[in-house]
Amino acid sequence: MTMRQNGSEVLGEATLDEWARDLRGEMIQPGAPGYDEARSIWNGAHDRRPALIVRCRGVADVLKTVALARGEGLPLAVRGGGHSIPGFSTVDQGIVLDLAPMKGVRVDPGRRTVTAQGGCLWGDVDAETQAFGLAVTGGLISTTGIAGFALGGGLGWLVRRFGLTSDNLVGADVVTADGRYLHAGGDEHADLLWALRGGGGNFGVVTSFEFRLHDVGPTVFAGPVFYRGEDAERVLRGFRAAAPTAPDELTLAVNLATAPPVPFLPEEIHGKPVVVVLGMWSGDPGAGDAATRPFRELAPAVVDLFGPMPYLAMQCMLDPLYPRGMWNYFRSAFFGDLDDTTIGAFLDAYAQAPNAVSELHIHHLGGAMGRVPADATAFGTRDRDFILNVAARSMDADGFPATIEWARAATGVLGPNAAAYVNFTGEAGEDRVRASYPKDTYERLVAVKDRYDPANLFRLNQNIRPSAAR
Repeated sequence: MTMRQNGSEVLGEATLDEWARDLRGEMIQPGAPGYDEARSIWNGAHDRRPALIVRCRGVADVLKTVALARGEGLPLAVRGGGHSIPGFSTVDQGIVLDLAPMKGVRVDPGRRTVTAQGGCLWGDVDAETQAFGLAVTGGLISTTGIAGFALGGGLGWLVRRFGLTSDNLVGADVVTADGRYLHAGGDEHADLLWALRGGGGNFGVVTSFEFRLHDVGPTVFAGPVFYRGEDAERVLRGFRAAAPTAPDELTLAVNLATAPPVPFLPEEIHGKPVVVVLGMWSGDPGAGDAATRPFRELAPAVVDLFGPMPYLAMQCMLDPLYPRGMWNYFRSAFFGDLDDTTIGAFLDAYAQAPNAVSELHIHHLGGAMGRVPADATAFGTRDRDFILNVAARSMDADGFPATIEWARAATGVLGPNAAAYVNFTGEAGEDRVRASYPKDTYERLVAVKDRYDPANLFRLNQNIRPSAAR
């Protein structure tokens, strides 16, 4: 079969057959069985048709695929878990390098580290590390890939106690644009490791990650408590008052949402506005009730589901609410304080939510995350105690443009220059990327980009443009 782009031949059949001769993984082209399934990604808003999908089984396949894209001048999308909100996990008329078959996980309990391949999901990593009572800050949805999550920072239920996922990244194996296979860690390619810790997928294909692990679980004190929507202002004010005294072992978020039709909620509240305080106490489970109680008594509760539970259960609790195929647009902004003006703006946005599946999430940060020196990693913003993540969603295309405008307006109240979180940014754009990093950090990222990807082969991401492309 011949790869074609805009009706013109991209790669001849003989060339492609020769290239694929030693491929250990699977090569999928348009028209082949399974193509439509292989090209789909988690975010249903992106329906693209790659000219070639390569499901890599190992580093050799990754090296071959990068060389093909570089040699033929084709756009290259690197896919880990496929959860990219802006759709960077796929591409029209280019190559998708799919790491999904590469799911090896190896825990070293003695060194307290885990090495995980780039196709792993958080559920894969959590299952292995919890066998030893260990964990690293992971995703709030267990089906999220570790790669994009870690490279962009990584906010999860352990962020206040142990920092970002990227803060715990101590080594990485990387295939670079020029075909080198490098290890970044310790004294090897320290500039690359620094950039990978928050700079996204700009610098190469990370085929494996090595993370520092910590004692967590198997039981934590965690869960949600539901309040009625009419108590939203009271809850937010109470959350503001209680948050400064929260210990590092406690990470919390407030979701302004609509009650789903689930059996643990009274039927009369289904489809009605609710305020959900979710969190995890990762210290001694016996101390969890007292530590979380100030956040579970902010108003009369509809239902309080906090209690001892397996760490693994908390890590996948939200999975059913974020299924594959919905149309998603996320927007984010860091901010310093839940003052009265900010609370009022969030309540106004909440009242204008376009549908029952679009929500405002306010995450409490600080703790260990805030104590990492600003220049120690490429992650851009550590001096804000909160972040607003807007999950603007619809079941399909109907009404989706309105959800996007709502999300933009919701974060816009924090100012046009509010720093964003690259993992929760729904569109590409240099302005949004620059807003995600302090000026000195951004220029340092450009220097690393110039060294490892001067031609910007890895540009399907929140792109740090090299000097030659600026």
